Parts: sequence; structure tokens; C-alpha cells
Amino acid sequence: MQLVKTGPKRYEDYRELMDIETGLQLEYYAKRLSGKRIAMVNATSYGGGVAEILHSLVPLVRDLGLEIDWWVLEGSNEFFTVTKIIHNCLQGQGETLTPEARALYLRYNEQNAAAIKDWDYDFVVIHDPQPAALIRHRNDGGRAKWIWRCHIDTSTPDPECWDFIYQYIKDYDACIFTMSDFVKENESLPGLTIFTPSIDPLSPKNRALEKEKVEEIVSRFGVDVGRPLITQISRFDPWKDPLGVIDVYRIVKKDFPSVQLALVGSMATDDPEGWDYLYRTLRKAGEDYDIKVVTNVNGVSGLEVNAFQSASSVVIQKSIREGFGLTVSEALWKRVPVVGGNIGGIRHQIDDGINGYLVETVEECADRVLTLLRNATLAAEMGEAGREKVRQNFLITTNILN
Repeated sequence: MQLVKTGPKRYEDYRELMDIETGLQLEYYAKRLSGKRIAMVNATSYGGGVAEILHSLVPLVRDLGLEIDWWVLEGSNEFFTVTKIIHNCLQGQGETLTPEARALYLRYNEQNAAAIKDWDYDFVVIHDPQPAALIRHRNDGGRAKWIWRCHIDTSTPDPECWDFIYQYIKDYDACIFTMSDFVKENESLPGLTIFTPSIDPLSPKNRALEKEKVEEIVSRFGVDVGRPLITQISRFDPWKDPLGVIDVYRIVKKDFPSVQLALVGSMATDDPEGWDYLYRTLRKAGEDYDIKVVTNVNGVSGLEVNAFQSASSVVIQKSIREGFGLTVSEALWKRVPVVGGNIGGIRHQIDDGINGYLVETVEECADRVLTLLRNATLAAEMGEAGREKVRQNFLITTNILN
């Protein structure tokens, strides 16, 4: 495994964004945990919501006076192809986890476990299924508390795949899920806790940008800032349904010809399938130059994502499965209404008709987007409601407290 270095963050900078009670509780628990050592373990240091959370959470916890490290797995494309199959199966996609795939998964977990034999942590937090089997290689005599944090939608998992992963997660001291809906009924899970992930309001992706800066950035990618823009920020995979977003855009464009679409994503190291789905998305976009498909490969980082969200009249998150969908809170924080799939963690963030809309179909999604494009006052009111929802529920300081 590799140790991830993070930039510094100051807890003091976040005080004005918190209510007084949250701040007092954070400082109280930080003192109680003084001297304890914490390890965070996940599959990648770049791409996807988990890495993004840890890039903020780790240095903030450190600034609160606790000792915390972040480790990522080392693995081949073959390993990450298998873990993506596991991910898909746990979200209900009908793939098969073969005996060979299971053996490869366990082999790479065992290889990575060599790094933990001399660990002296008090708490070890394992994120998602990729490193879940590390629990079998703990070497602390039971002194440390091991916690499994599941960020994905496991409401309808493939039974065989769930049974495979469950044999490891049942050995943890505690498990954290984003929603109670993601926990199988009557499933016995140790120390079960429910809480949502969060955004960092002061990160380059979420801090306020001047209008001129927003326009300068999106113009570099061919966006006409004088025309309305709808955007989806996501990985390129079937669960995020970028192909369906293009269908939505084409319906909207018939009634609102000036509209543009941006599909913005990052190609994560633990998602080999993403390249195939990116190419499928590009093929579907074809020669429509009002569709902008951009990734970290052609210069998109957190700042550019911020600009695309800030420049948008409406943000879409048309996921078919979604553990949480941090991009919803990111857009709402920027006062942009969101039209999202009526599933998973998106339901936690969007109050239908208040700060956006929850939709079931392409046609319904297009209708709601058109409603917002035609009514700027309504869109602005929803945007304000969205920012307050995020401030109260989905900022990184609340996540640290949990």
C-alpha cells in the first residue's frame, strides 16, 4: 500500500460555516481522542467521492490535533477490473464473480496486507469493498477498532456477491452505511451506524468564484457563456447514465434550441470500465458541438468542475444507482437547482419541488429541466433553498463529527 500526502487545512477557516453546537462537539471529541492514531484505507487517491472526502477530512482531522494517515491499495488493472465487478454486483448488476476473480481479489488484498503487519493504529477505517478482506490480516491482537465504511448503494445486491463480501465485513467492529435503505433487512452487521458523506465548502471545487473567472474557464472548453448550460458531473459508467443525459438534452433542445450540455468527469485509477463508457458517450454525442465531454485527461480538476457547476442553469444527476452523489450537494451549495434520479442518496439531498426535482424517466427529467430553464425566479429560489440544505447537513465538519 502507498501512503497519501495531503495539503494542509485549518480548522479555524471553517468555524464561520458551522453552527456553535457543531463546533463545540467537534472540539470536545477531538480532546477525548487525543493521542489516538487513525488509518484511512481506500482504493485510489484520485477520482470519485471517497478520495475527494479524504483529501479534506484527513488534513482537517490532523489540524484538530489527531494523528491520522491515509493509505491506498496497490493493484493491477486486472485487480481493479475485478473490484469494479464486485462494485457492480453489490449495486445489483447481473455480473458473475467467478472463482478466479475471487481468488485474484483475495491475492491482492493479501499482498497489500504486508503493509499493515507493523501498524500501531487505534482505529482503522476501510472504505468500500476493494480493501474489505484486509480485516483477515489484522495483526493487532484485537486492540484496534476496525470500521468498514460502505459508500455504495447495496439495497439490491447480487446475493452471491454480497455473501462473498459479508464473510469479511462481519468481522469488523463496526459498519457505516450512507442510508438505512442500503442495509439488507434482517442482516446482522456489527456496530451498524448510518450517516452521509459531505463536501468541503472551501476546496477549489466548492469555494466561490468570480463570474469572470467562471466564464473564462468554461469558455476554454467551448461553452458559449451567452447561452444556457445544463451539466452532469460524474464518472463515466452505466450507473451514472450519461447516455440517458444526452437523451434528456436532445428532448430539451427541441423546445429550447440554445441549450448546451456539459458532461464532466474524472477517469479514476480504480475504474478500468470508465474508458469504455467514455468512448460510448463520445460516440452518442457524435458531431453535436453543443455537447461538451471533458475529463481530467484534458485539463479538468476541481476548479474546472466548480466553474461548470457555477455556470450552469441546471445540474443533472441522472443516476440509476447512487450511494450518495456528492455532486448534488456541490451544485446546491453553489445555488444551482438539481434534477436528479429518484434513488439512493440523491433522495437525501433533493427535497422534490423545493431545491430541485426527483425524476424517474428521461422524459420527466427533460420536462423538469425545461421548467427551470423557463423560470429563472423559480430556479433562483430553489438554489437558495439548496445551499441552506447543504449548510445544515452536508458539510465536511459534520462528517468529521460523525
